[in-house]
Amino acid sequence: MKAWTWDRYGPPDALALKDVGEPDIGPDEVLVRTRAASVNPYDWRHLRADPKLVRLTYGLRRPRPGLVLGADLAGVVERTGDAVTGLRPGDEVFGEVRLGSFAEAVAVPQDRLAVKPARLTFEQAASVSMAGHTALQGLRDTGRISAGQRVLVHGASGGVGTFAVQLAKAFGAEVTGVCSTRNLELVRSLGADHVVDYTREDFTERKGHYDLLLDIVGDRSLTRLRRCLTSRGTLVIVGGIASPRGGLLGPAGQIVRGALASPFVRQRIANVGWKPNSTDLRFLAELMEKERVTPVIDRTYPFTELPEALRHVERGHARGKVAVAF
Repeated sequence: MKAWTWDRYGPPDALALKDVGEPDIGPDEVLVRTRAASVNPYDWRHLRADPKLVRLTYGLRRPRPGLVLGADLAGVVERTGDAVTGLRPGDEVFGEVRLGSFAEAVAVPQDRLAVKPARLTFEQAASVSMAGHTALQGLRDTGRISAGQRVLVHGASGGVGTFAVQLAKAFGAEVTGVCSTRNLELVRSLGADHVVDYTREDFTERKGHYDLLLDIVGDRSLTRLRRCLTSRGTLVIVGGIASPRGGLLGPAGQIVRGALASPFVRQRIANVGWKPNSTDLRFLAELMEKERVTPVIDRTYPFTELPEALRHVERGHARGKVAVAF
């Protein structure tokens, strides 16, 4: 089978499309024939070892041999392990792996998969897991969202943000989305009650206005972010696509700063404890079947042009998700 591997840390040119052996599956795993994948900042950060802590897991000087990039996927079950229940060959599924989805077949733990909603294309379904989990768990579990709250999503037009706006509305919140001028109509179309054009207005000047702020971008200080929260409001930090590159912590730097500040302020500061799981995938699938949430696809690239898809995401201006069709 074909797979995108990399034997050095660096730009997308470090990737190579190679013939590799089909993965074996364990008792609780499923072999999925990949029909689509999607690209996340997670992918290019692993490729570049940014932050440098990536090297502790995947190789100090070079990535370990045989590693395949990619997390999100959708496809068709080809084979199941002996302990797998609820999935069988021929099922159309979507979900996530730690690494390996940029390949024609992937071994996936059953607890990271769910049956694909019938109304979604494979490309749409492949765009759900990482961004959808992050938005859902950030709002519901970490942010403790409730109906009637005023919620602000900073980075509303990106992969996580487009899910967050729709999910916050599904939970009954009054939602404000922050984005650039060109994305205002997109964010409105997702259900945002209000939109803020960050090129014309600094949302942090809205003092004491929001009950919950989901910060996806990471380009504002904690002091400025807290300023627009109510006295008992909650700041949820996703990590930060705009965080400085090349450092030890990368996007985790904002999370660390938040953890250090949290004991000394009345407002809650927390980060998303992103945990992929089939229960949340099924919850998202139900919302998507009811058309309350729909993945937003910016562009779709063929599998053979994966490096260009990574370049597009790394530039930081994708509207929603970038999909890869096999």
